[in-house]
Amino acid sequence: MSDYDRDPRVDAYIDALPAWQADLCRELRDLIHAVDPQMQETIKRTVQPYFVLDGNVCAFLSAKDHLNLFVYDGGIVPDPDGLITAGHDNQTARTIGFHEGDPIRREPLLAFLRQLVADNRAGGWRKLKAARA
Repeated sequence: MSDYDRDPRVDAYIDALPAWQADLCRELRDLIHAVDPQMQETIKRTVQPYFVLDGNVCAFLSAKDHLNLFVYDGGIVPDPDGLITAGHDNQTARTIGFHEGDPIRREPLLAFLRQLVADNRAGGWRKLKAARA
C-alpha cells in the first residue's frame, strides 16, 4: 500500500468490482499516484474515479469483460509503445484497455502519464494543440 491520500469513494468503486478488476485498479492507482506526489483522486460523473493534476489526467471505467483507463490528452502525447487501444481519433481522451490477465506495462505507462502531467502543467492539451496550429 502506497502513501497517498485516498478518496473513500474511489475505494468504494474499486471494492465493488470483480476481483481481477479490483486488483488491476489498485495496481494502476498506485502507479498513477507514483507519477507525481501532487496527483489527486476524486469522483466525477457521479461514480467514476478520476485522477487529476492541473486538469484531468486519467479515469477508470469498468466494463463487463475489461477495464478502461481513459487518458485525457487530446491525442497529443506520443504513444511509441502502443499503449492506446481505442479512441485514436478522439478529440479529448484515448483509452488503454485491459482484459483479465493483461499485464501493466509499467515503464511505458509511467512515461506516458508523466508527459500528460507535464502537458497539463504547461497549460493543458487544448492550449498546446492551439499553439501548434
